[in-house]
Amino acid sequence: MKILFAGTPEPAAVALRHLIADERHEVAAVITQPDARRGRGRTLHPSAVAEVAAEHGIDTYKWPSLKSRTESGDEARAVLRQLADDGVEAVAVVAYGNLIPEDLLNTFRHGWINLHFSVLPRWRGAAPVQAAIAAGDRTTGATTFRIEKGLDTGPMIGTITHEIGLADTADDLLTALTYAGRELLADSLAELADGTATLTPQDDGEATHAAKITSGDAQIDWSLPADQIQRIARAHTPAPGAWSMMAGQRYKIGLMMPLDPDFCLDATTPAPGQVLTEAGKVIVGTGSAPLEIASIQPPGKKMMNAADWARGQQQLLAAEPTFDAKETH
Repeated sequence: MKILFAGTPEPAAVALRHLIADERHEVAAVITQPDARRGRGRTLHPSAVAEVAAEHGIDTYKWPSLKSRTESGDEARAVLRQLADDGVEAVAVVAYGNLIPEDLLNTFRHGWINLHFSVLPRWRGAAPVQAAIAAGDRTTGATTFRIEKGLDTGPMIGTITHEIGLADTADDLLTALTYAGRELLADSLAELADGTATLTPQDDGEATHAAKITSGDAQIDWSLPADQIQRIARAHTPAPGAWSMMAGQRYKIGLMMPLDPDFCLDATTPAPGQVLTEAGKVIVGTGSAPLEIASIQPPGKKMMNAADWARGQQQLLAAEPTFDAKETH
């Protein structure tokens, strides 16, 4: 099938590379977000998708908006109509980051086909992987569906599922789903091309919403139960990073794990947020059972093994420090 690809970050670039290599499809052009400023010099850099397209000599369009009655939106409509006339039948969408106006959804025969990283209708929205971990879901997955007016509401073409492990972070899951999802997307497009695809309506009554993540969402409330804290930390790793304040400084908290059932504390069970060391472990109190902090990022440092950090913090830890309570507004 002759397709257009719409996407921006690295997971989208992975899917684009796969579609370019798939003999069943021809990527005629790419649309992505405009170059963004990154790094210390704040210089402009193309998106990961734009870089892949450039490597393969594929025409790339970087419209800041697709809205009508804007310069970029009007240009986009003219280009998209021409691509449809030239035989493009569908748009493959992976983390594009721009709203697709309703009047553009039927420009192509098979529409705009999105790869979404959840098993819809569960976790519609901006942060489905993070939401699945934080909620304690045992499985997640990916879904291909045809975009319509609502937020992630369109009819589904295919799904895959993936188990969520106790140590899986959002980065771990997104990586796994990216590589499995690229296969799903390519297969779904092929099924549309040969007429074997079945589009299944979503059950809106089963829908849940995954809102965009903020830094405030990643602040740890140590009064919560241990299993909930552990999930919240994993859900926000690596970005924006779970965090907490201690002695006026902000620490990022990496992976935390339940203590081994055979491990017995010599000290009194720590209060919520209280940090202690025992048998080479860095342990923190919660609203239920203590957790072992496996990795921590002190202010101005990189993420490091928590036991290594503790060896250089004997004076601080001797004072039985406590992470601050979560800020409320």
